[in-house]
Amino acid sequence: MSEKTREFSIPILFPCTLCREIVDEIGGLFLFLLDSLRLIFAGRGQFSKIVRQIYFIGVQSVSVIALIGLFTGMVMGMQLYYALSVFGADGFLGTGVALSMVRELAPVLTAIMLTGRAGSAMTAEIGVMRISQQIDALTIMDVNPMRYLVAPKMAACLISFPILTAFFNLISLWGGWLTGVKLLGANAGVYWSRVNGALSWDDIEGGFIKSIVFGLLVCTICCYEGYYTHIRSGHAGPEGVSQSTTNAVVKSCVVTLAADYVLTSLLW
Repeated sequence: MSEKTREFSIPILFPCTLCREIVDEIGGLFLFLLDSLRLIFAGRGQFSKIVRQIYFIGVQSVSVIALIGLFTGMVMGMQLYYALSVFGADGFLGTGVALSMVRELAPVLTAIMLTGRAGSAMTAEIGVMRISQQIDALTIMDVNPMRYLVAPKMAACLISFPILTAFFNLISLWGGWLTGVKLLGANAGVYWSRVNGALSWDDIEGGFIKSIVFGLLVCTICCYEGYYTHIRSGHAGPEGVSQSTTNAVVKSCVVTLAADYVLTSLLW
């Protein structure tokens, strides 16, 4: 092949290869998601597994979500108070905190925090089981690994993400009140009146829809990376598990932010 031919073939082939890899990745994730959803209530003993996963993903994350929600609400209350007071509109502090938290920040920050705390653990757990051939052993014993490992985590994410998002909303609104009213002197009655008047059921429903979608995406990506760590990470052994865990967290955060933009465009 001449230098001239090689010069033009590389730019042409590379986008095609990249597009094919992206389509293969999306298709694999979609089939993985459908299979895990189908197996949530398949077979006996699923309820106890789901409860254990809810405890791990949901209950053990309450303290982290409370802490992040409190300081996020306090920061939003402080920044919005200073911005609104410039125009003499500090009475709208409750409106700004309520809408920004319920519509955007609560679902997104909850998903990102759960990705770092629970999603990385799910990837590492499944990845270690893969490289130690425990998943192969389950298959040999006629136990479906997807039903045993992935489906309970998917059900737990669908339950835990919306509940923790609602908890984040409550704590963050209280944090905004703490900063705006107690520290900066805004009127408490006006604050809560604006919160109540600004929020509609469409806002709350939209936040819950986002949290459910984020839960599906985070669980799918994290479990997928761990389940196929032996063929996707490019490394063998513990190094492969660490690489898969890193990839899962980064991809989950990026996809969460991208999905937030799409859902915001569709819902409001």
